[in-house]
Amino acid sequence: MHDERGLYYHPFPANPKTRMYVRRQAAEIHFRLWNADDPDLWEQHGWVPLGAVRAAVAVYKGGGPFDPRTAYDQRVAEALLKDAGQ
Repeated sequence: MHDERGLYYHPFPANPKTRMYVRRQAAEIHFRLWNADDPDLWEQHGWVPLGAVRAAVAVYKGGGPFDPRTAYDQRVAEALLKDAGQ
């Protein structure tokens, strides 16, 4: 999907108010979270490179509402970017 912010997918399908934006920069995928219920989130958190996501997943112990293993989906991001010709 695409809007004025760029390409995105819904990392939590049950919550369409949350979007994960993706882009390719310097040959690496970057992610950025947006949430309609938290408009400041976009400004407070910038683009996260895939390498940083992998590092976070490596130390993630579970628990809490946000699981980086499911929110940051490399396969979905690659498919979106490919479909967009990026």
